[in-house]
Amino acid sequence: MKAICVTPSRELELRDIPTPNEPAPGHVLVDMEASAINPGDKTFLKRPTAAGVALATSRYDVWGASGSGRVIAVGAGVPAEYAGRQVAIYRSLKRSPESIGLWCETAQVPYTSCLILPDHVRARDYSGSLVNVMTAYAFLEEIAEAGHKGVIVTAGNSATGYALASLARRRKLPAIFLVRSEAAREALCRTGAEHVIVTNEGFTGTLGALSAELGATAVFDGVGGELTGRIYPGLPMNSTIYFYGVLGGATSLSIQSAHFMMTNLTMRRFSNFESRTVKEQEKLVAALKALEGVIDDPMFRTRAGMEFGYDQIEQAMAYESREGAKAVLVA
Repeated sequence: MKAICVTPSRELELRDIPTPNEPAPGHVLVDMEASAINPGDKTFLKRPTAAGVALATSRYDVWGASGSGRVIAVGAGVPAEYAGRQVAIYRSLKRSPESIGLWCETAQVPYTSCLILPDHVRARDYSGSLVNVMTAYAFLEEIAEAGHKGVIVTAGNSATGYALASLARRRKLPAIFLVRSEAAREALCRTGAEHVIVTNEGFTGTLGALSAELGATAVFDGVGGELTGRIYPGLPMNSTIYFYGVLGGATSLSIQSAHFMMTNLTMRRFSNFESRTVKEQEKLVAALKALEGVIDDPMFRTRAGMEFGYDQIEQAMAYESREGAKAVLVA
């Protein structure tokens, strides 16, 4: 079968590899319909330790962590409900030496890397969704355990921002979303988000007052850099900034040490791989089951841009969209 594989020099190339026929115990074979190229696919290709932990390998060095398709075979120990179902996949949820990455015609992954999709949705619409949805779910679980009662989300217009908006609303958790434009604010408000702030001049005063009113002491920061430097002075006492993304680029962050002493500010990273939701099997299974019931929310759909064949992988990796739409690989 055709597959996109990573070379020792961290480049991608199209190869012919053996097609799996019998899934390993605990694994499923998936006839891949589509695979969205998420930012992590590019980041980890060139910076394999960017996640802070060693990334799981894939048989035949097949690349790709996000995708969707239909289960065509189940291994021993896999719940019968997975057989024949269409699924969204986030391969990194469960590491296995038997895994075959998703940028191929037939993938092999542990069943706990898959979320069963309803029959009435199109699998292709969720080819890059599970990473964002699981990130949002695991983050909200973590801050609830830490005692936070509200959240501030930078990059509120991102796919993970939309996932957080949906899940926070279902939990009745106060949430504030920061976006870069009035158009993004209007789009997010149309989904039902109540507190959306454009990061223009003077927004920090509004954010400070609102975060204090709502008790929003957890910050999901997908931007970092200059934006973080603008918002931290107005955060409530005992706030925690969780760094997840680096959309702000290489811009440095400067914080006065006195501020830590006066406000008890905490700064830490958030990692899916290190969250209890993903690390503990029982919690992971429970999370996937909970998300099955809400995954058809339109806010969870992948923002799909252009589609590319496997032989167009260079163009697919170079694809950029102003609207945040993702390149999608199709077999």
